[in-house]
Amino acid sequence: MKASISTISIVLISVSLSISLVTSNDTVDFDSFLRCLPIHSNPLVPITDAILTPTNSSFEYIYQLRASNLRTLLSSTSRPLAIITALHPSHAQATVVCAKRHGFHLRIRSGGHDFEGLSYTSGVPFVILDMFNLHSIDVDIESETAWVQAGATTGELYYRIAEKSNVHGFPSGVSTTVGIGGHFSGGGYGFLMRKYGLSIDNVIDAQLIDTNGRILNRESMGEDVFWAIRGGGATSFGVILSWRIKLVRVPPRVTVFKVPRTLEQGATELVYHWQQVAPKLPKDIFIRLQLQPINNGSNGRTVNVLFIGHFLGKTNRLIQLMNTNFPELGLQGRDCSEMSLVESTVFWAGFSNGSSIEVLLNKVRVNRSFSKTKSDYYKTLIPKQGLETLWEAMMEIKDIMVQMNPYGGRMEEISESETAFVHRGENLFMVMYMVLWSESEGGIDATARHVELSRRLYRAMAPYASSNPREAFLNYRDLDVGSKGCNGTDFAIAKEYGTKYFRDNFIRLAGVKAMIDPENFFNNEQSIPPLPVRATH
Repeated sequence: MKASISTISIVLISVSLSISLVTSNDTVDFDSFLRCLPIHSNPLVPITDAILTPTNSSFEYIYQLRASNLRTLLSSTSRPLAIITALHPSHAQATVVCAKRHGFHLRIRSGGHDFEGLSYTSGVPFVILDMFNLHSIDVDIESETAWVQAGATTGELYYRIAEKSNVHGFPSGVSTTVGIGGHFSGGGYGFLMRKYGLSIDNVIDAQLIDTNGRILNRESMGEDVFWAIRGGGATSFGVILSWRIKLVRVPPRVTVFKVPRTLEQGATELVYHWQQVAPKLPKDIFIRLQLQPINNGSNGRTVNVLFIGHFLGKTNRLIQLMNTNFPELGLQGRDCSEMSLVESTVFWAGFSNGSSIEVLLNKVRVNRSFSKTKSDYYKTLIPKQGLETLWEAMMEIKDIMVQMNPYGGRMEEISESETAFVHRGENLFMVMYMVLWSESEGGIDATARHVELSRRLYRAMAPYASSNPREAFLNYRDLDVGSKGCNGTDFAIAKEYGTKYFRDNFIRLAGVKAMIDPENFFNNEQSIPPLPVRATH
């Protein structure tokens, strides 16, 4: 679906007129909350300039602007009582202090890419702390580090590093409008993961606002909390203000490629072989599979498999390595393009050939859609029969994208307990299934139908995916794997989804939560609850 923000805004504003705000004057006092904010923020940067309420003409526009999934946006039955578009760190501190004091649920948003909309919807009276304007990036090439505020996007980060150096980069995501605050805290992966690991594997410090409004760094928060916010979802523990990252060294020229193959061109055999090869390739090579059903002329529909590759080096060397390790793909020089690392981020983001790197500074995703996303980890090969099952399930769905991302390399070298992110060396690859539908197919019936198609495909792949638990990726948030209500503390329910996202690390995360936020102020439908006294197993 391709629709402009202005078009979507008109549609949604009309919808919002029929939706009443969630209010409960018996439990919250909105006027007192508003009066509280200036008291706890820097008077030199008035917080009044950052406060949007429903009477403000730009309130609905800003609310919608950074809500990327129309399914969650249009299905919401409420609006926040206020959006605090923080212009200064003290605005974020004040929002935390005053929301806690006056009984408001807090949702924290940077990029707004969370698939279930947990950063901008809630079933109880809530306010949004929008970190979008806090997006400074301070790159220090001499120390090979950078401080990155939570509201910056991956695209901005890539651009600012490239301003200073063409031989430095950072392992992070492919989408260039994802907010750094949430992306890093859930792990953060991309085409450099096999060489350098995840984003969190290269984070060396952070600034976190706790429930008392204090800004803590790595030393003052302690190593347990620092461990938890790297992969455990920082919104369970506080508000990420900024991350300090360690830059990685890259060659001045890298190589990218795309090779499409349909089922009729032997894609099943190639995908089966890719599973065996991709996790064992040299670390400098990353090959993602992107699978989509397409029309095949008079023969109906087929599945197209796109092999998308990245190599930290030049084409000639890549061809040599591929001929040795994966000759079945038949990679040719004409399939490849050499470019700088920052130009390769433009390639991976799907911009047209020749696009300027200036597109990396576009902070807002324009083309939004209705979608339902699920994830899987695979520790053993999907047999050819299983691939046939996948093809059949995909061709039942009008618009679906499946991505397979290889592990191995650096991901095998980092312990599962090094950070809260547990999905490491046992995995061959991770898969994302995303079902999409257009605005014209919107509505409750269409949403229910597409969500059920997503679940049906997910059930079909159960025999081949990880099990006990069936693991899931936190940054591909999926309420189907278990959820609780707003402000809930049901530990048994949390353990259900917590073990799927974190496996054995869940108990330690709950213990950290009990240390830093025992009252469970920072919470959402899939947050980490405080560890009960006797819940140690």
